[in-house]
Amino acid sequence: MIPLIRLGIVSFAAFSSLAGLAALAQENSKEESNLPDVPHPFEAGPQDAATLRNTPRNILKDQAAIWTSPIRLRTTNATGPIILVLATTVAITADHQVMTSSRLQDASLNSHAETASNGLVGAMIAFPVGLYGMGRLRHSTHAEETGILGSEAMIDSVAVNEVIKLVSRRERPTVDSAKGKFFQSGVKTDSSFPSNHCVFAWSSAAVIASEYPGLLTDISVYGMATGVSVTRVLARQHFPSDVLVGSAVGWLIGRYVFHHHQRSRDVNYF
Repeated sequence: MIPLIRLGIVSFAAFSSLAGLAALAQENSKEESNLPDVPHPFEAGPQDAATLRNTPRNILKDQAAIWTSPIRLRTTNATGPIILVLATTVAITADHQVMTSSRLQDASLNSHAETASNGLVGAMIAFPVGLYGMGRLRHSTHAEETGILGSEAMIDSVAVNEVIKLVSRRERPTVDSAKGKFFQSGVKTDSSFPSNHCVFAWSSAAVIASEYPGLLTDISVYGMATGVSVTRVLARQHFPSDVLVGSAVGWLIGRYVFHHHQRSRDVNYF
């Protein structure tokens, strides 16, 4: 049984910055709007625009904003983060029972699921790269921007995720009968919490869905990202709480990067 105080530490490490980040993204998406429920796109200045030259500087600015974002938390925007922290805590307490289920003790299922998750996440990583290349060939600044921002979001997300991994040091489900212990000295670079596969998939999906809003896009990219999350559990590579936090990290940062660096244009926000 993981002590409650440790659950609190892990939850805080995972969400203290992301909660403020979500609040900051919401504030900027509604900037200069007289109707709070109908946000306007954030207009990036020349120094923040999505170009290859600006990307290294933008990533550094993103990281500074992410890690200082807890100071932007207010009582008015704390409901979502609180729900997310509670959901993570509940998921952690159920992780062992889920991973020891007889339905997941199938080597063939585990193998096929791992193959599927690797294929899906590979596609989600390749999409932004492909969009950038297509944009260069067809002189489409929109496609180029999507490729750059998708890549930036993945880099930002995995950087944050790796810090959380270094703090959590959680055992994989295949270790010690899937007890999922945190803060293990033997776990250094292969922490199970959170999932990098989910971070890559959801950060890429968030940017693509934001750049090309529409039901078909949402079903396609978020469906693939969900497939990554589900198959990581079926493959017994991650606990449910690992994929929950990894997905949240990726999605929040993907949305943040989009709102802060997209060029202003007519976009249908939801």
